[in-house]
Amino acid sequence: MATALIELVALLAVFAGIVAGAGPASRGLSAWSARRRAVRHPVPTSRPLEDVAADLRRLGRCVAFAPAGAPMARRRAVQAAYDDVLAEAAAILGVPARLAAVPEGRARDVERLRVVAALRAAGLRVPA
Repeated sequence: MATALIELVALLAVFAGIVAGAGPASRGLSAWSARRRAVRHPVPTSRPLEDVAADLRRLGRCVAFAPAGAPMARRRAVQAAYDDVLAEAAAILGVPARLAAVPEGRARDVERLRVVAALRAAGLRVPA
C-alpha cells in the first residue's frame, strides 16, 4: 500500500512538472520559430524604389503645375512632400541630401536642384 502511494505521488509530481514546463517550452519554441521566419523572410526597411520614383514624378508635376488660385498652404505642403520624397529617394540610392537641414528660401531651392541632379546622375528619372 505504501509503494502504491509513493508511485501515485511520483506520478503526480511528474505530471505537475510536465504541466509547469509546457508554458516556457511553448514560448521558447514560438520564439525560435519567429527568429527562423525573420531570417528567411526579412522585412524591407524602406519602400520600393519604383514607388518612390512614381511619387517623385507625381509630386514634381504637382509642384510645377500648381493651379493659379491655389492657397499658399497647399503649395507649401506639396513642396514639403516633394522634399520628403526626394530625401527618401536619395537615402535609397545613397546620394547625400541635406534638404531637412537647409532653411526655406534660395538655399533650399539650390539644394533641391543639386539633389535632383545627383539622382539623375544615379539613373533615376526625376522631373525638373
